[in-house]
Amino acid sequence: MKKFVELCAGRAWLLARWLLLAGVTGAVLGFLGGLFGKSITLVTAFRGSHPWMLYLLPLAGLLIVAMYRMDPYKTGTNRVLEGIQSDRLIPLRMAPLIVVSTVITHAFGASAGREGAALQLGGSIGGTFGKWLKMDDYDHRIMIMCGMSAGFSALFGTPLTATIFAMEVASVGMMQYAALVPCCVAALTAKEIAEFLGVHGEHFALPAVTVFDWKNGGLTVLLAVCCAGISILFCLVLHYTEHLYKKWIPNEYLRIVAGGCLIILMTVLLGTADYLGAGMDVIEHSMEGQVVAAAFLLKMIFTAISLGSGFRGGEIVPTLFVGATFGCLFGQLTGFPPSLGAACGMASVFCGVTNCPVSSLFLSFELFGFECMPFFLLSVSISYLESGYYGLYHSQKILYSKTKLQFIDAHTKE
Repeated sequence: MKKFVELCAGRAWLLARWLLLAGVTGAVLGFLGGLFGKSITLVTAFRGSHPWMLYLLPLAGLLIVAMYRMDPYKTGTNRVLEGIQSDRLIPLRMAPLIVVSTVITHAFGASAGREGAALQLGGSIGGTFGKWLKMDDYDHRIMIMCGMSAGFSALFGTPLTATIFAMEVASVGMMQYAALVPCCVAALTAKEIAEFLGVHGEHFALPAVTVFDWKNGGLTVLLAVCCAGISILFCLVLHYTEHLYKKWIPNEYLRIVAGGCLIILMTVLLGTADYLGAGMDVIEHSMEGQVVAAAFLLKMIFTAISLGSGFRGGEIVPTLFVGATFGCLFGQLTGFPPSLGAACGMASVFCGVTNCPVSSLFLSFELFGFECMPFFLLSVSISYLESGYYGLYHSQKILYSKTKLQFIDAHTKE
């Protein structure tokens, strides 16, 4: 009886400890993430009503480079993943640097997302809390994942995806279940705080439920295979563009000025601002069945130039843009419902570039509902298999083979 009481007391203390720590982390990041999300919305609206802001993009780039000269670690999302894998130092300075630089990037029109800032902000804050509390290496890593979940949830309003993504992304093939309760509590808390501040996640309503029959099932398989190829292409374009920039323009200041000028030139030649910033309006049009045929390729190019030259932000929202526009186009060409094609495309390309099938499946449920589950399940599964070992983050590890029950412990390809 005594041992039973001690066991219960120990379990209760463990739960209370993580409820408190994860709740505080979620509250802090919900507040900071909410302010960050509102800032992105405001500067994007301001740029939309003041198109001349785009012409200051090279000057904004110089400011970003000057800011990051204060960071000797050259931090980024890859460093957050390394912190989970090996308890590598994630400096607190990462938080203000990525937030301010991402706001500047969106304010002046470079093509980028915001989740990179969410993950880096969350990883930095969570890791710092763990350091201040003098946690051991294992709990410190859980705090980093806890922060990542909270930051992702605050900006996207998808706590289920945020919880699983933080547990799945660092080491593909092995879920970090020890972080389940902390990540869950942090994500739910952050979402509530962010919504209290007026930041709500994206949710889309599909026009009608499509029957899952042999024809639509076959088209889903074809779409998923195509999306896997698109995800590989996107990763290659991003990585090669960054390498080419560094090879041909070694100076960081000249590099980002060249990238800013190229973004301006391309925007003027195309006569549209659709490929600047995150592009959520284009995603919404894709969900309504409206798309420009070359939109997915153009977004890849704009994003690769922006991030490769040194502007800051994330790759996941551009990934959703690419998936939605390609899926909508696929639907228009094949007779598959374009809106459903856009939804499956978003989930499939997201899975292909992140190598996170469970997170991708849950993302589709939180964004589009459960009615089209068979299409999401099939497209995500096939995209995961066919996308190989490419990925957005070179620090991400693929622990188990995608084709065999075999431990491989390999980094993603660049």
